[in-house]
Amino acid sequence: MVRSEAVLRKHDQLGDAPSAYVALEDGTFLRGVGFGAFGRRVGEIVFSTAMNGYTESLTDPSYRGQILVLTHPLVGNYGVPPDFESEKIQIEALIVAEVTEPSHPRSLKSLSEWLKENNVPGIMDVDTRFLVKKIRERGVMGCAVEVTDNHDSVDPAELIQAAKYVNYDSMRFNKSTISEMRVMSEGEKVVAVLDLGVKLGIVRTLQRYGFKVVVLPEHFDVNELLRLNPAGIVVSNGPGNPAIMHEAIDKIGVIVNAGIPTLGVCLGHQLIALALGAKTYKMKYGHRGINKPCRDLRTGRRVITLQNHGYAVDPKSLDGTGLRPWFVDCDDGTIEGLYHESLPILTVQFHPEGAPGPRDSEYVFDEFARLVNSYGKSI
Repeated sequence: MVRSEAVLRKHDQLGDAPSAYVALEDGTFLRGVGFGAFGRRVGEIVFSTAMNGYTESLTDPSYRGQILVLTHPLVGNYGVPPDFESEKIQIEALIVAEVTEPSHPRSLKSLSEWLKENNVPGIMDVDTRFLVKKIRERGVMGCAVEVTDNHDSVDPAELIQAAKYVNYDSMRFNKSTISEMRVMSEGEKVVAVLDLGVKLGIVRTLQRYGFKVVVLPEHFDVNELLRLNPAGIVVSNGPGNPAIMHEAIDKIGVIVNAGIPTLGVCLGHQLIALALGAKTYKMKYGHRGINKPCRDLRTGRRVITLQNHGYAVDPKSLDGTGLRPWFVDCDDGTIEGLYHESLPILTVQFHPEGAPGPRDSEYVFDEFARLVNSYGKSI
């Protein structure tokens, strides 16, 4: 595979071309070229089929605890424009086929410089097609990577063992991107956002409807939330296994039974389903990309969606919950959205704000706004 000549020339001139290594829990060991920061990182290896939008993807809090492989062969062409979904890079490490030097008027710096500033290792010049095929066939797994300037200093057996210790399903994350309640915009009707790793694109979209958007941290108090008299509640996206988030599930159970219009996005979709008695399961390799087709079962409409999830709601567990399928994935039939037959509850597994990606499904927010405006509470 062809290396990025610009990046390699930069390192070779300094005589410090870094070595990089990738180890998987099944014993796979690959050597490549490092960029970004030095260091060792471990996490669950996943891949995204998005061709662009890497700045938004790398700052998506849902990627915490994961090492991301990008399938597009050239990454970094447009550098780092200020299109972020949180205040920092969230992934553990980045693996790409080739990094290119940026050429774009909105670029603030190169991808390598940005990774280094955020202390995130990057690896290129490995066969990403091989890695993606392995993930698709075997499923996501533990991964360890190391970028070093000490050539051949890495013990393959040690790095493989580090990958074997990764157990993403049991990891607990400090999911919230804020530490205390924050008012993001003013308006008549209050919409409270439960920050479990919220993407800023969700907040920006809610602001366009003229709501008073109030973001609450993960450790929010339910009574404090209800004292805001919200006309709507959004349970955000975020990282981790939803089935072990018992405290959040209990709090969301109180919220959904209060009859307040509620929208769940990604992790929020899963947690609302769990709070109402459904079950979730781990997917083999998940859905991650900006080109995922879904079908709206209520209208028959097909939409192209942005997705980033490794868990899904079990359709066999919906009986007795009051939840009904709203969207399904056109490729494999996975549930991608739910609505409640009697309560004002909507959920989507994909990202209707489409940041980065398509805007096909943004009408989900229109549906939620209609529920909020009909609820009629304001402060």
